[in-house]
Amino acid sequence: MSDRSRADAVYASLLTRQGEQWVQPRVERTRRVLELLDDPQRTYRVVHVTGTNGKTSTSRMIESLLRAHGLRTGLFTSPHLERFTERIVIDGEPIQDAAVAEAWDEIEPFVHLVDAELTAAGDAPLTFFELLTVLAFVAFADAPIDVAVVEVGMGGAWDSTNTADGDVAVIAPVGMDHADRLGDTIAEIATVKAGIIKSGAAVVSAAQEPSAAEAIARAADAAGATLAVEGREFGLDGQRLAVGGQLLDIRGLGGRYEEQYLPIYGAHQGRNAALALAAVESLIGHEGERLSPDLVTEGFGQVTSPGRLQLIGTNPTVLVDAAHNPHGAHALTAALTEAFDFDEWGVVLGVLSDKDAAGIVAELAPVATTVFATAPDSERARDADAVADLAERAEIPVTVHRDLADAAEAAREWASASDRRAVVIVGSVVLAGEALTLAAAEDWRSA
Repeated sequence: MSDRSRADAVYASLLTRQGEQWVQPRVERTRRVLELLDDPQRTYRVVHVTGTNGKTSTSRMIESLLRAHGLRTGLFTSPHLERFTERIVIDGEPIQDAAVAEAWDEIEPFVHLVDAELTAAGDAPLTFFELLTVLAFVAFADAPIDVAVVEVGMGGAWDSTNTADGDVAVIAPVGMDHADRLGDTIAEIATVKAGIIKSGAAVVSAAQEPSAAEAIARAADAAGATLAVEGREFGLDGQRLAVGGQLLDIRGLGGRYEEQYLPIYGAHQGRNAALALAAVESLIGHEGERLSPDLVTEGFGQVTSPGRLQLIGTNPTVLVDAAHNPHGAHALTAALTEAFDFDEWGVVLGVLSDKDAAGIVAELAPVATTVFATAPDSERARDADAVADLAERAEIPVTVHRDLADAAEAAREWASASDRRAVVIVGSVVLAGEALTLAAAEDWRSA
C-alpha cells in the first residue's frame, strides 16, 4: 500500500467518527489519550490561537515569522480546503503521508483503550477532531519541532487543542458565531475563548468590543498572565496598497517595523499581521528588544493564506474567500472596496445551514451586483433557493444554480461581458475548497 493510500485510510477511519461539528465540553477525553502517549504536546513550545475571525490567517503569519527566525515549526489549522493533510503543516509544508500513517500507528492502540473506557462510562467514543488533534501533536513531536502554532477548533476552554499549554495565547477578534455552543452574548463567547490562557502565559489580543475585552482581561488577571492589546501596546500604524498585497507600518511590542510587505489583500489582514508580530515578539523577543526587521520582512513575505481573498481566476477575475459569518463578510466587503478597482461584483454564494446566512447577505449587499445562489457539497448545506430568497429580500438580483460548477460558469460568463466586472465566491470553507479544485481543473488562471 502506498503512503498516500495509508494516509487516506487514516482519514477514512477518522470520518467514521462523530464529525467536528459534534462538540461537547469534554477536553479531558483528549487529555486521557495524550497522557497514555506520554504527553507529546509538552515537548515543544506552543502559540495557541483563538477568536471568531482571522484565526487561520493569523496562525499562518505567526508560523511564517517563526520559521524565518530559524525555528522548526508545526502548524495546526482547520478546516482544510482540499485535502486533510493541509491541517498539519511541518516546517511550512503539509505533513507527509508516511508521517500521518506512522503517527496513527502510535496512536491507534490507545484509541481503542480510551473508546472502551468511554463506552463503559456511557459516553460517546472519541471524535474526529479530538483524534485529529492528537494526531497533530504526535506528528509534531515525532518531527520534531521547536514551536507549534495551534488554532482552536471551536471556542477555547473545552476545545481539544486546549490540552496544550500555550506559552502565548492569541485572541483574534471575537464576534457572534456558534452561539448555540459558546454563548448568547459576546461576553460569554469571549469568556470561553479566553479559556486558553494558561498560568503565567503571555496574552496578545486584537482590539475587541468592550464586553469581550473585559472578559479577556479578567481571564488574564486570574491566570497571572501578561496582556498586550491592539491599539494600546501594539498596532497597525500605516497601510498602503502594493502590487499583489500591501505595505504595513507596524508598532510592535519591541519597536516599529516600517514598510513590511504582506502579499495578501485586506485591511483586516494588516491587523492580523500586527497581532501575529506581537505574538512572535512575546514568544522569542528578549526584554522588549525589536526583532530583526530583515527577518520580519522575510517572514511576512512568505505568508500565504489559501481561500482568503485568493485570486483563482483571470479573464475574468475570480476571487475566493472563506468568509462564513457576518463578521467575515463585512471584512471581505471592505477589502473588495479598498483593494480592487471593479464597478460590479458577481457573488457566488453558498452557505451551511447553521450559519447566519441573512447576516452574510446583509454584509455583502453593498458590493453585490448580482448573486449566483448555490449550495456547498455538504449534508449541512443550506438550500440554494433559501439563499436566493435572502438575496431577493435584500433587493439583489439573483439566479439559482444546482452546484458550484453551474454557478461559477454563469458568474464567469456574466463577468466576461465587461472588464469592469469580477466574481467572488464566498459563504463557506467547503465552497472555497470546491472553488480551488474547480479553478485548477478548468485552469481559470489562463482562460
